Amino acid sequence: MYKNFFKRIFDFLFALSLLCFLSPVFFIVFVGLFIANQGKPLFFQLRPGKEEKIFKIVKFKTMTDKKDGEGNLLPDVKRLTKIGKFVRKTSLDEIPQLINVLKGDMSLIGPRPLLPEYLPLYSEEQKKRHLVRPGITGWAQVNGRNAISWKDKFKLDVWYVENQSFMLDIKILFLTIKKVFVSEGISAVGQATTEPFKGNL
Repeated sequence: MYKNFFKRIFDFLFALSLLCFLSPVFFIVFVGLFIANQGKPLFFQLRPGKEEKIFKIVKFKTMTDKKDGEGNLLPDVKRLTKIGKFVRKTSLDEIPQLINVLKGDMSLIGPRPLLPEYLPLYSEEQKKRHLVRPGITGWAQVNGRNAISWKDKFKLDVWYVENQSFMLDIKILFLTIKKVFVSEGISAVGQATTEPFKGNL
């Protein structure tokens, strides 16, 4: 009953309340990134959701679009702005995704929505992560986030899909708050973000 009905109601009400509460922070970050990114404070990207349905995710834009002499984007670490680094460290870049939750594209809790090009690379077991709506935070995020391997992330995602419950979601919410305050697992070792998923080699 919770998974099929009450979870969506909980998502909508909590996301609406949180968006209203965080609106002053949203405005300040929006203006700061508008200036840092030359008028581009938001970042839109296609992501697969429940049942692999593609939707457009919205986040705060923490990196510039700087390119090298050949027209290729510079590495993440060179495009990450000072304010962008702070926004990522405090997880404020996730706030706009509350809009995705209100629309029904995402849930507050669930496997993180990754890139569409990863879809053919998943094993049958890993594909189970798409049986539920993707989340702003999830079991993998409170158990390592970007500091753990892709294989371990997917195991944690599938475990969540098979064990989701109201109490587990509440636990993940509280653990997420803790992780934000201590800034754990934001980046992979030696990376500004994380390495791309290259399949199960």
